[in-house]
Amino acid sequence: MTNTTTQEPRLTSLSHGGGCGCKIAPGVLSEILKSVPQLPFPKELLIGIETSDDAAVYQINESQAIVATTDFFMPIVDDPFDFGMIAATNAISDIYAMGGTPLFALALVGMPIKVLSNATIARILEGGAEACRSAGIPIAGGHTIDSVEPIYGLVAIGIVDPKRVKSNAAAQAGDVLILGKSLGVGILSAALKKDLLDDEGYREMIANTTKLNSAGPELAKLPGVHALTDVTGFGLAGHTLELARGSNLTAQINWELVPLLSNVQSLADQGVITGASDRNWQSYGKDVFLPEQFTPGQQALLTDPQTSGGLLVSCSPDAVNDVLEIFKQHEFFSACVIGKMNSKQDQHLTVSL
Repeated sequence: MTNTTTQEPRLTSLSHGGGCGCKIAPGVLSEILKSVPQLPFPKELLIGIETSDDAAVYQINESQAIVATTDFFMPIVDDPFDFGMIAATNAISDIYAMGGTPLFALALVGMPIKVLSNATIARILEGGAEACRSAGIPIAGGHTIDSVEPIYGLVAIGIVDPKRVKSNAAAQAGDVLILGKSLGVGILSAALKKDLLDDEGYREMIANTTKLNSAGPELAKLPGVHALTDVTGFGLAGHTLELARGSNLTAQINWELVPLLSNVQSLADQGVITGASDRNWQSYGKDVFLPEQFTPGQQALLTDPQTSGGLLVSCSPDAVNDVLEIFKQHEFFSACVIGKMNSKQDQHLTVSL
């Protein structure tokens, strides 16, 4: 949990935000993009910017389409190797979330050269390379700059059969929602910055954020899986809303079923949360129905930014057992049903207790 060189500052002290909590709030992002003109999309571009999906998909022949994505952020932890591994795992996840298989990656590196040692920067890159090794892909190149804050991530390129592409905009009424990883990474990162996270909590955080969402391609092969995304910076509520809006449905989450990392509810109740959690709520809270007894701590977890979070699956009821079995085979033991998709109601997301 410490830096490689004691004279150097903590990595998390060099950034104003960490992990996927660095993302621009969804409401602000929408306002920015409104004024950006869009060129006509070629028919080969199966998925572009219009559905706020996880990656772009470009068809090259009848059986192959390229999946392209990028993701990068400032440190969420102080250990450089762990930071690099988390950032790379997070970037590769978007390939899996489209049902694709990763092919290779390019590194995106921005480092304060006069603040961090070469050894520390090298360890960040080593962590990223380790995540890529686990995914079975090379880092084939990249780009580096000298920046004020440390930034690391990847451009990830994958491939998918066009017939098996899974968008976040194809859920069907009556579908069941299944979440692959427990929530609370943002809460744990806030606790780490405040020196409130013990060794066990840190180990759980690293295990969660460095586990590749490798179940994606197998899930995409199931005919009963209609939509797929991953839960990252906009929190469970934000990414479920994207799925519901894109599908013109209303999602219902049963909060009592949502898996949580150890002790995160207690930390959230104590006010140990990220600023991104509140920014997320300000952006999309008007589209969410919460029960009266829903606590501020529960709301913070609902909007908690998840760095390298789990896959969110929308599938037919008869596919639930197969989905859970695939998750189990890939050692996602906390994967479980958390809700369902209904026909469109007044709001796109309702939460029940």
